[in-house]
Amino acid sequence: MIMKKNENAFTGLEAAIVLIAFVVVAAVFSYVMLGAGFFTAQKAQDVVHSGIGQAASSIEVVGDVYGEASEDNADNLTHVRFRVQLTSGMSNMNLGHMRVTYADSGAIQQLSFNNTHSYGNPGDPHIGGEPNRTQWRIMEVYNREGYILNNNTVIRPGEQFLLQLGVPESATPNTRFTISMQPEMGALTTIVRSVPASIYKGNVLR
Repeated sequence: MIMKKNENAFTGLEAAIVLIAFVVVAAVFSYVMLGAGFFTAQKAQDVVHSGIGQAASSIEVVGDVYGEASEDNADNLTHVRFRVQLTSGMSNMNLGHMRVTYADSGAIQQLSFNNTHSYGNPGDPHIGGEPNRTQWRIMEVYNREGYILNNNTVIRPGEQFLLQLGVPESATPNTRFTISMQPEMGALTTIVRSVPASIYKGNVLR
């Protein structure tokens, strides 16, 4: 008598093995795809935050902008003076690396940082330390409690730096000018003011 082999059990086992293999492959593939998606989302988030940081201004002007001259009824301003502070959410920043430019209808001048007569560096800023017409400096440093002497050019949240900038002889009466400040992080900050019709030793610029 010849007996027939029943292979149904083996066929079912093979099908189960193939199904399990498909499930494992699908799970691994899904994990890889999800991981790639999370990585892409993280990179996109980093790019957005970086873009916001670059587009937002990192410093802002506090209070009035003053023009200084050597004497009353002078022909032009010699310096411009104002305070700056960090905008909300910004971290410590070295203003010594900031690029400062003066521009009016008659002149465009990039000002260099006068490191010698800025606070925290050699030299007394109150004794013959004014910047010339092509320089700028950190004149004084303040915090919430009042005046302090800082040891470097790094501005911190809660501090205000008094800046003094030299301006060219083209800063004559009724001249409209722009001061641009480009810090190491953040967007350009600009100040637009006009030289008054009559120049005195001290002038509030509008």
